[in-house]
Amino acid sequence: MLKLYGFPLSNYYNMIKIALLEKGIEFELVDAHPSQDDDYLSHSPMGKVPYLEIPEGFLSETNVICEYLEDTGEGVALLPIDPYERAKVRELMKEIELYIELPARSCYAEAFFGGTVSEAVKVKAKTDLSKGIAGLKRNGKFAPYVAGSELTYADFFFMYSLNLAGIVAKKLLDMDIYSDFGEAKDLIASLNERESARQVSADQKA
Repeated sequence: MLKLYGFPLSNYYNMIKIALLEKGIEFELVDAHPSQDDDYLSHSPMGKVPYLEIPEGFLSETNVICEYLEDTGEGVALLPIDPYERAKVRELMKEIELYIELPARSCYAEAFFGGTVSEAVKVKAKTDLSKGIAGLKRNGKFAPYVAGSELTYADFFFMYSLNLAGIVAKKLLDMDIYSDFGEAKDLIASLNERESARQVSADQKA
């Protein structure tokens, strides 16, 4: 059985967890937190979560794990068959990660953990996040899902990245990322009603 290592407050861990639930693949959860211990690094070379234990060994990096899950052919498909459409899903995943999740992450210390970040960091985060949201508006289809008519990995990157980015934007950047982005707000509400998302949310609260 596959083993997913991480903890419920990690958005990337939740992306993999919801993917496994949606695909209907059996897996075991193992509590793990980032570490630089030698044993941990032998499983996750950068000491991060999530990582996945498979029969052949260990895999880290969320995008890579998604690709592996799809390559096995097990469970419900979460990438289109058409090569171009598959590439567009991957494009959206990468854009959400680089231009929405990462700018917001630069402010997590103050937004969530009682620390502080400089005004310069906040200004850059707001600029970069605004560009990222604009890019998502241009490239996302929201018909009704991010990449089109079918649920894909892009939706998991979307829901768990925009959720945190929206909190950061409101708390620190005087910015509402949903103010003129009703499609995104509606899709997040819809995704949160899925049984898989309810299970992830329940585990977070627990």
